[in-house]
Parts: sequence; C-alpha cells; structure tokens
Amino acid sequence: MIGYRLHKRSSFDKEFFRNNFIDKDLNWREREALKSVPSLFTKEVLDALSGTTYSDNPLSLVSLRKNHSMDNSVQTSSEGNEDKMVPGFGHGTWIGKGSNALNDTPEMLHERSVRQEKRLERANELMNDDSIHKFEKAAMARSRSVDSAPLGNYTIWKNEYRKGKNFEDMLRLMQDQIIMARVYSGLAKMTNNLALHEEIETQLMKLAWEEESTDIDQQQRVLDSIREMGQILARAHEQLYECKLVTNKLRAMLQTAEEELENTQTYITFLTQLASKALPDAIHCLTMRLTLEYHLLPLPMRNFPRRQNLENPKLYHYALFSDNVLAASVVVNSTVMNAKDPSRHVFHLVTDKLNFGAMSMWFLLNPPGDATIHVQRFVDFTWLNSSYSPVLRQLESAAMKKFYFKTARSESVESGSENLKYRYPKYMSMLNHLRFYIPRIFPKLEKILFLDDDVVVQKDLTPLWSIDLKGKVNGAVETCGVTFHRLDTYLNFSDKHISDNFDPKFCGWAYGMNIFDLKEWKKNNITETYHFWQNLNENRTLWKLGTLPPGLITFYNLTKPLQSKWHLLGLGYDKGIDAKKIERSAVIHYNGHMKPWTEMGISKYQPYWTKYINFDHPYIFTCRLFE
Repeated sequence: MIGYRLHKRSSFDKEFFRNNFIDKDLNWREREALKSVPSLFTKEVLDALSGTTYSDNPLSLVSLRKNHSMDNSVQTSSEGNEDKMVPGFGHGTWIGKGSNALNDTPEMLHERSVRQEKRLERANELMNDDSIHKFEKAAMARSRSVDSAPLGNYTIWKNEYRKGKNFEDMLRLMQDQIIMARVYSGLAKMTNNLALHEEIETQLMKLAWEEESTDIDQQQRVLDSIREMGQILARAHEQLYECKLVTNKLRAMLQTAEEELENTQTYITFLTQLASKALPDAIHCLTMRLTLEYHLLPLPMRNFPRRQNLENPKLYHYALFSDNVLAASVVVNSTVMNAKDPSRHVFHLVTDKLNFGAMSMWFLLNPPGDATIHVQRFVDFTWLNSSYSPVLRQLESAAMKKFYFKTARSESVESGSENLKYRYPKYMSMLNHLRFYIPRIFPKLEKILFLDDDVVVQKDLTPLWSIDLKGKVNGAVETCGVTFHRLDTYLNFSDKHISDNFDPKFCGWAYGMNIFDLKEWKKNNITETYHFWQNLNENRTLWKLGTLPPGLITFYNLTKPLQSKWHLLGLGYDKGIDAKKIERSAVIHYNGHMKPWTEMGISKYQPYWTKYINFDHPYIFTCRLFE
C-alpha cells in the first residue's frame, strides 16, 4: 500500500508538472525525494502499480478527475435505480444503472484480481530482511548526497552535544564516546585499519586523562576533546560501521563488564567479611596491654570475688563465649546497668587461651558492681577432646584446614561468593560450638541465658527465668519474617537424612539470646543428638558450616517461641530499622558484617553500643579507641 500511494503521487505530479502544481506546493527537497522514489521498486512492481493510473482506465486518477468536473446534475443513483458494489476486486467496483455506471466486463475484473494478487505477493517479498537492508543502504546513500554539512557537525551525539548542558552531562557524553571508541578501535584493528586504530587509542588516552584531571580549565578541554572525538567517531562510522559487527562487539563488551562486576563483587564480599571479623588496632592494643598487666599480677590477686554464687541455681545465670574483651564488657555492663537487682546476676564468661589474661584483667580492674563474674578458658575442660566431640575432631582434621586455607579454589565465582560466608575464621574456633555443651560446662545449673558477644541489653531480663517453656529446651524469638528464612534455607533437603526427618517450611529461630532449661536438655539428650548429626555432616553435605543449622536440627520441636520484644536482630546489616522499635526491644543484636566496634558499623546504631563504654578509662584512652 505504501508503494501504491507513492507511485500514485508520482504519476499525478508528472501529469500536472506543466500546470506548475509541484512548483507551488513542494520544495526542492520533496521533488528530489519524489524523483528518487520510483528507483526503490522494480519494473514489475511499477507495471503492476501503473494499472490503476492510466487515463483510459475508468478507475484512474485522470478519469476520476474528469468525472468529478462534470455537471453536478449527474447523479450516481436515480429513481428506481440502486448502486451496488461488485465483490471480488480489491478496491471494490461500483456499477449502477445510470449513465455513469462503470460496466466492467468479467475479463477486466479477473485481470484486476490477478494484478492485486501479484501486488500482495511482491509486497511480501519486499518485506524480507535482505530487501529492507538494500533499501536502507540506498536511502542512506541518497541522504548523504542531499546533506552537505561539514564532517563532524553531525554525529550520533548531535542531540546531546549542545550549549546549555552542565558539566556532568558533558562527562556522561564523554563516557558514551569512550564506549563507542572502544568498539571502533576493536573493529579498526580487526580490519587492519591500523592508522585509525592508533588515532582512536590516542584520543582514548586523552579522554582518560581528562576524566582524572581537576584543573580549572578542565571544562573547556573536555569540550574540545568531545569535539575531536566526535569527528574521529564520525569517520570511523563512515569507514567501519556494520550493524552486526557493532552489535556483537557491544554484546561482548557487556558480557566482559558483567563478569568483571561479578568478580569485583565477590572480592568486595570477601574483604567485607574479613574486615568484619578482624579486630581493630585499638582493641588489639587493649588486649595486649591487659594481657601484659595480668601476667605481672600476683597469683593471689587473680581470683574473682563471690565464687560461692557460681553454682547457686536460685540466681540468674548468663553464659557468654567470646574472644573480644571490649564486646564482652559491653554485654556485661549493659545487662548489669539495666537489671533491677544486679546482685542476683551471675556471668559465666568462657574464652580461649590467647585472650584469657586480657579478659580476666579487664573484669578484675572493672568489676560489674554487685554482680558476680567468672572467667574460664575452654582448654581447661579436660573432657572436651576429639574423642568426645566430633566437631572438635573435624576442626582438627586436614580436610577442614584445607577447606579453609587452600589457595586454589575450584568453585565458580557464583558458588565462591555464596560460600565465602561459611569460611569465617570463627568457625575454626571451638568457642563457637560451646553452646552445645552448656550442661556439661555448668552441671549444677538448672536454667541459663545464653548471650552472643555482639548484643546490647536494654531492659531487665529477669522475667525470662520465670517463663514456662512447657517442656521445651530452648526459648528463642522466631525469625519467619520477610528478612529471614525457614529450614529449607539452611539445610540440604535433597539429602534423604534431612528430607525424611524435617519440615522444610518449619520456622527457624535466632541464636544470640536464648533461655535454656538444662533439666529438659539432659532429659532429651540434646548434646548426643548434636553429636549424631555432626557425625553425619562430616563432609558438609547436610549443611554448610556454622552453628545455626545444627541448632535448628538439634532443637527441632523443642523450642518455645518468645515474644519479639525480647530480641531484635539486624543492627549489623539493616539500615532501615525504626528507632522506636530499637528502644522497645530488650536485647538488640548486631548480627551481620557491620559490627559496632569496627569502622564498618552503621553510625546511627553505634551510640546504643558505645554508651556502655567508658572512654575515659586509661587503657581505652591510651589505645585511642574510635579515633
């Protein structure tokens, strides 16, 4: 239909050129375009189209024009006569009984029908990709003959490059030019156009220098560089442009950029996790100074007071396993300061051999008021050995050490990024697994509250000991909200041992603040259950490393949900927690990579933690904490 209309317009113009119709209504560009239009079609198409424009044809423009100029008294319908349309012709043929009837013979109708079919067939042929590409090339050639603008004035960035744009827009334009310059540089090298390749590379180096420059005259130089690069790209487009080649080159560049981005994100994740687990220099300084002072302390002065409270089941006992002296001090101080009767609270702090001196010296110098505290090192637990504890045996195995410390990783970028979080150094420490041996560590206690060292206590926790766990072993806040997941997130349900014993949609819960009924613990053989599943997972096929997955298994159907007000998670990664929600919570947990004692900590949450640190303490002041 497009071809039909264009040819009709062209025939009409040729018929009336002598009447100066074109000279009046069309400018020279339109006349040039109309002269070029017929060349887009083959002779067969023009012959087919011309069947409706001959003057002896009753449907031609000339014939219709003559009929239109006849006297108005001639009517297309008269009394007793009714016009009708003859079917079978593409445009319809009107016949009537009056003097103006178009009495086409059946042969003429058949010929028109054949021509119509040929036109449709030819139109379909013209719509294939080769024909369209041919017409596009022809149109581009004709447009170049019409546009005589100097080289460089018109580029693909013509709409972007104009006065009034700010400097940021110019830099974005320059970045776009750099992308296209890299494309054409590659194409020039591939086609052995080394001169153009060298010119583009030289200009790219100049643009890269302008991006890093901060001189006063940078804006004018950027404008000049954009202008020069635009001219080079215009010539490169003229010599090298081919749609498929450019598209493939851009696609390859995009894929390469995506791979580099994935590698960078994996590297950032690794460094973030490493930084979150590394002690800041100030805390390391504090630990070293305390350790030195402890070893200079006479043996009689190393004992803590009120040792008689350590096994009294009527008091409120806390278990804290940590190797961070400052974090442990915040947990103890915040609990004592918010307790209604601190004298009834007893803290059992277990650490490793390396930090035992610093931890002991800190609480000897800074006792928690009327509360009782005792510091132990787990290496003194003679019963805790590799023959008794499967996890200790696994941690000491060559396979586990290879998993942590091997340099040549076989995993892909994606799987490596996924598994980085399971390679924390803390998983090589037995401190992380002592929570499964609490009744063995404190055999005379009946209830105990377990706290992580990255929490802050804001309310009196005494009511937790009066909660009826109804025969359950563990009291914890469930984490089935939007942020956290259920068992199928932590466990491998493709393994038959897991799928046959656990519900994948069972709600998980949080470690960090847990009230344990140690009588029910012993009755349900919790530690033995933990050993059973830990032995099955020696090759890490049931779950990855960590203590939450085995905890979810060990305490399956033995956990009593607590109200969410007791334990708020997410202060180590979620920047959108409402301040009122934080203030209402009894315990806030900095779980995540952004620990409050590191520079990565979320600044608006750090005051909740630092308020329990005495920055005027001589050791803290000397080590320049948070400076």
